[in-house]
Amino acid sequence: MTLTRRSALTAALALPVLGLPGLALAKTAPDFAVKDADGKVRTLSEFKGRIVVLEWLNRACPYTQKHYHGNMQGLQVSATRDGAVWLSVCSSGSWQPGHWSSGAGAKGWMKKYGSAATAMLLDEDGVMGRAYGARTTPHMFVIDPAGQLAYQGAIDDVPTSKVEDIGRAKNLVAAALADLHAGRPVRTPYSQAYGCAVKYG
Repeated sequence: MTLTRRSALTAALALPVLGLPGLALAKTAPDFAVKDADGKVRTLSEFKGRIVVLEWLNRACPYTQKHYHGNMQGLQVSATRDGAVWLSVCSSGSWQPGHWSSGAGAKGWMKKYGSAATAMLLDEDGVMGRAYGARTTPHMFVIDPAGQLAYQGAIDDVPTSKVEDIGRAKNLVAAALADLHAGRPVRTPYSQAYGCAVKYG
């Protein structure tokens, strides 16, 4: 890749993008079959009966980086401790920013940043991302134990790339998980996602 092309991609990556509504809520979430960083094919159906959180990420995205100063990892720890499955998803195509050419690279990044996700899915062809309408990094989806989409949108309600804004933000994923665990409808089932555009191939 030329320096000019790489610079253009990096500049484009940093531009904030607002995700538009995708899947209708209270609909069955699409199943998928995607290899994780260990090379194992993971499907939604294997987690039937459990809450599943999907997190689209791009390690090169400033909005992803904002939440990997401890916020995302803390949420992963609390969610999985309460019995949820947390699947991070990278849909960056080959030669796109944030792409991992091997599972080892993804695992190395997870170890470096202390990711507590259940698994990292490498959706290189973008099939899973497009099925969910994932448009930004991060873009969050919460699926209830019945397999229905209970929440989709942003991680929180302060759409910036500044780490210092996390403290004043309401974490919408945590709120959705709390509602599901309490057996009540998710009070905020949709929000507009923000971040970098997903770099589909």
